[in-house]
Amino acid sequence: MGLGVQAIKNKKVYEMQAEICKVLANAKRIEIIYLLKEGEKHVNELAETMDISKASVSQHLSLLKEKGVVSSKKEGLNVFYTINNQRFIEACNLMREIMVDQLNELVDSSKEILSVEE
Repeated sequence: MGLGVQAIKNKKVYEMQAEICKVLANAKRIEIIYLLKEGEKHVNELAETMDISKASVSQHLSLLKEKGVVSSKKEGLNVFYTINNQRFIEACNLMREIMVDQLNELVDSSKEILSVEE
């Protein structure tokens, strides 16, 4: 039995969502997002703050730009980057909250296990 039109549309949306998740699945790119939360920055500022090469920052920014996470504008010799949509920051914050919840559950489970062994 073939897929319905809605199922095909959903599959495309899932694929697009996975592509955005892939670009966000890198600690350096998440760090860039959080740094840009404070306002626009150029590559040199990001590289210095992150203590990585300008080439590395540029590669990460290129991927983020390709997926629509950041945008750029050129002023003289500098290219400034900004977050395209604040919801990317909200998404990163939400994932961080989920991670903290999981860590808290792990700590609670560990405490329970350790108290049983005593």
